[in-house]
Amino acid sequence: MVIDTREPYKVIGTRPIRHDGADKVTGRAIYGADLQLAGLVHGKIVRSPHAHAKIKRIDTSAAEKLPGVLAVVTAADLPDLRDKMADLGEGSVNLAHLGANVLAHQKVLYKGHAVAAVAAINPHIADEATKLIRVEYEPLPAVTWVLDAMKPDAPLLHDDVYPEDMTGGRASDKPSNVSKYLHFEEGDIEKAFATADVVVEREFKTASVHQGYIEPHVSTAMWNHDGRLTIWTSTQGAFTARQQTAELLQMPISRVTVVPCEIGGGFGGKIPVYLEPVAALLSRKCGRPVKMVMTRAEVFEGTGPTPGSFVRVKLGAKTDGRMVAGQAWLAYDAGAYPGGMIGPGCMCVFSCYDLPNYKVEGYDVVLNKPKTAAYRAPGATQAAFAAEQVVDELAERLGIDPLDLRLKNAAREGTKRVGWPAYPKIGFIEILEAAKKHPHYRAPLEGPNRGRGVAAGFWFNIGLKSSASASVNPDGTVTLIEGSTDIGGTRASVAMQLAETLGIAAEDVRPQVGDTDSVGYTDVTGGSRVTFATGLAAYQVGLDIRRQMAERAATLWECKADEVTFDAGTFRRNGQSIGFKQLAAKANELGGPVVGRASVDPAGPTNGFGLSIVDVEVDADTGKTTILRYTVFQDAGKAIHPSYVEGQMQGGTVQGIGWALNEEYFFDGEGRMRNASYLDYRMPTALDLPMIDAVIIEVPNPAHPYGVRGVGETPIVAPPAAVANAIYHATGVRFCELPMSPPKVWAALAKAKR
Repeated sequence: MVIDTREPYKVIGTRPIRHDGADKVTGRAIYGADLQLAGLVHGKIVRSPHAHAKIKRIDTSAAEKLPGVLAVVTAADLPDLRDKMADLGEGSVNLAHLGANVLAHQKVLYKGHAVAAVAAINPHIADEATKLIRVEYEPLPAVTWVLDAMKPDAPLLHDDVYPEDMTGGRASDKPSNVSKYLHFEEGDIEKAFATADVVVEREFKTASVHQGYIEPHVSTAMWNHDGRLTIWTSTQGAFTARQQTAELLQMPISRVTVVPCEIGGGFGGKIPVYLEPVAALLSRKCGRPVKMVMTRAEVFEGTGPTPGSFVRVKLGAKTDGRMVAGQAWLAYDAGAYPGGMIGPGCMCVFSCYDLPNYKVEGYDVVLNKPKTAAYRAPGATQAAFAAEQVVDELAERLGIDPLDLRLKNAAREGTKRVGWPAYPKIGFIEILEAAKKHPHYRAPLEGPNRGRGVAAGFWFNIGLKSSASASVNPDGTVTLIEGSTDIGGTRASVAMQLAETLGIAAEDVRPQVGDTDSVGYTDVTGGSRVTFATGLAAYQVGLDIRRQMAERAATLWECKADEVTFDAGTFRRNGQSIGFKQLAAKANELGGPVVGRASVDPAGPTNGFGLSIVDVEVDADTGKTTILRYTVFQDAGKAIHPSYVEGQMQGGTVQGIGWALNEEYFFDGEGRMRNASYLDYRMPTALDLPMIDAVIIEVPNPAHPYGVRGVGETPIVAPPAAVANAIYHATGVRFCELPMSPPKVWAALAKAKR
């Protein structure tokens, strides 16, 4: 369902079949595990059984003697990297830490930490060889909860990590598990709270969860005899993977080519490299291409989940509902190495509201868990789980409808968000108004133990760099080469913007995702940026093609190019006209082939707002929560392909529901994950959910020619808070810890009954 479509477009807003659809439904699309090369051998990783230990000695001799083993590598095969920073497109990383995460140096910092790797003629021999590598460890105490890691007597993970302040300077000269302290403040917080008629303050906890992509990490590397390295990999950013690998191996970036395979889900978890540098080292040693595929347990234990978090939120309001002050204290774990999601968490905690006075403090904390990675609006979901429940409780205390309270305090154009300048034109008010009028919100909800909850969510949506090029074929079709890995249908959304610009059908654009040697630099598929930024590049490519085609028309009509106009796929001049396809057929003889190109670097976020309404039923005897009805609203700016926007909204919502009700990393007392399989890590399936109604609001983004906003991440932000609010209204018990799994709900209800 789309609300407020304002511009009449020929292609944009329609629902063509996606360009890669046939290959994917017939199995012809090449994913990482499908790749076969001549002479291919197989690699396997040796992983730590300890959550925290010193590596005293690694003996690889027995593995090297096993028939069929071709190469063995450890951290000693990596160059020595000292505190060099590299930009990953969605943030920077210390290369020494990245290298130590790829293959452990001196210490292992989580169970599953990679220690060594082998390559053999088949995966079975490689697996056998890993069991022959002897690693002597000195176990150390482990810590897996963020508040425990912040204690003065907590086990210290790094003796070279010091707390940084907002400027990047040291906040202390003593090594610490706290790697960063953030502080944002506006107005007089104490005076503002003193004027409030109602104040609500609560504390919240969330467990780490995994992105849950179906395809495990897989990479194949071929280090050629001429010194060039080619990597085929499942990645969200070919250029980012190229840079990370080249930096870790200390080789010229021009000698590394990354070919992105089709990707079976990522959600932020396939931005860091894990296997790529290891496969490259093995290939260099054995002189053959090496393929490495993670098992599901390796994905859970050896790649980046979300931060676990502790959040305290305090809000104050007047009796008329006007919020006067907000205060938040957030501690997020970063996993084994610094550089977590605390910055976005701080900047998103109050992002939906116009708060004149606020104070937000944040702590980035290392502990004995896998290094965290992005997961759909990283850091925002934890913050919203806390803030949106406090808003709900504030509405109840004031006797105001939850949507009316949000409307009264809604962020709008000119509102200054934490840590950022004022918003430009945004659509949060339009979302709230649409939600209030929606039949779901007006429908009666009858029956015992049933409740309705609402919650809002926000994600920045980034811009960053994208490149594209396109060539016009004699039959009037256009071949588009762009650099953004397609996860959610972005080939279609980018191609549709080019088609709209050229006035041709979406089917007449043939989009391809190029490797790092085939297209200009393009940042990661992440941050909800591709349809916005790579789409903007495609639009610029379209303008470049139109300019060149106008020159061809001018040659045909023997006039100046600036006398030729273009409208809806037709070039015109003084009563003369020729269609795009007809002119394409003549282009070669009128001046040569037409090739358009563009690179863009749009600044600033596109600001994605969303809202959830959910009805639940709670079984008091088992603690099981059933989702009865769910409606999700989001401002897409302009829905290029509404079906894929709806799919993003529904998919993010489902992941948020899983986060709310069941998903968590469960650690034992020694820091070992005890549920590293889909049998024990409980994710929702189609059997657990109703159809999710997606309502697209369109308030055009002024920074894009077609009004596009990013849509991929906002939908995951609100669901945990919305479900928590619904459970509260169903049971009278407020839940401040995720997940709200049946055992926890049952115990809380039983306690309340007693």
